[in-house]
Amino acid sequence: MSVVITVRTGIIAAVPDDDLLQSTLRDQWHLVAAEITALPGGLLSHGWEVTAGGERFVARLTDPAARHPVEAGLAAAGHLRGGGIEAGEPLRTLAGGLTAETSAGALAVLRRAPGRILDGRDPVDQQFWGDRLGAVHSRLQGFHHPGLRPWNLLNPEAAYLAIEPWLRPAVTEAVTAMTRLTVTDRLTYGVLHGDPAPEIFLVDPATGRAGLLDCGASGTGPLLYDVAAAVLYAGGTETSAELLDGYLAAGPVTGDELHAALPVMLRFRWAVQADWSARRLAHGEQDGAGEALERARQALAETAGDR
Repeated sequence: MSVVITVRTGIIAAVPDDDLLQSTLRDQWHLVAAEITALPGGLLSHGWEVTAGGERFVARLTDPAARHPVEAGLAAAGHLRGGGIEAGEPLRTLAGGLTAETSAGALAVLRRAPGRILDGRDPVDQQFWGDRLGAVHSRLQGFHHPGLRPWNLLNPEAAYLAIEPWLRPAVTEAVTAMTRLTVTDRLTYGVLHGDPAPEIFLVDPATGRAGLLDCGASGTGPLLYDVAAAVLYAGGTETSAELLDGYLAAGPVTGDELHAALPVMLRFRWAVQADWSARRLAHGEQDGAGEALERARQALAETAGDR
């Protein structure tokens, strides 16, 4: 049987080779892949759509240290489905686990929810995107799992930030502004998706229902962090009006909080991208990290001095 594999570069750790992905799917889930296509987008994980046995699945790979948060995300997906929100259904390994350890990281497999992936630049799709992100935040209010990571700011003293002279001062400024915001402003906290790229969200043309592929490596923190991440994926505040409207209609964050705190959150998200990219480069992992670091540099320079 032939296997078709389409690869797009990401900005995290090296993609596992084809044999590792296929063998892990076969040995851990008894899935013989007829087609594997890399999902675009995403800062914190690699994803693939997998066709096997006439069914469609999503495989998600994250760093080994994120295994417990990933399992929290899988549990959160089940919580969402129980509340009427379409989300991928985790497929347990043959040994009964939610994830499998590989040399490249922790791999999870979910039965794919129906629908097409959203286009983050399309105004109608942005409404679906914002609405579903808001619904996810609302539904997960009160959700608990031992694998949920608490909100944790970046470390401006990290050694790898010395890779570029501008990097440490820019990250320090973003962290200082975020610390000030969390101390002086009343923010809405809850369960974060962490990396809500448009490619995570779906809409089913047959039913008009929207959902998401998975909940990522979940943690807890200010919900506006997810909103800021989505805004950056949408191209910035100038091109995300429909996304924000959709979110405000369905999410627990108020318009006043969003407009007051979003600039700081956007800068902090750029700092997260800069930090992540620098860490990869310091470990000799290219895979688009240099380009991502340059984009973050430009954005951080443009937003320097935001509250």
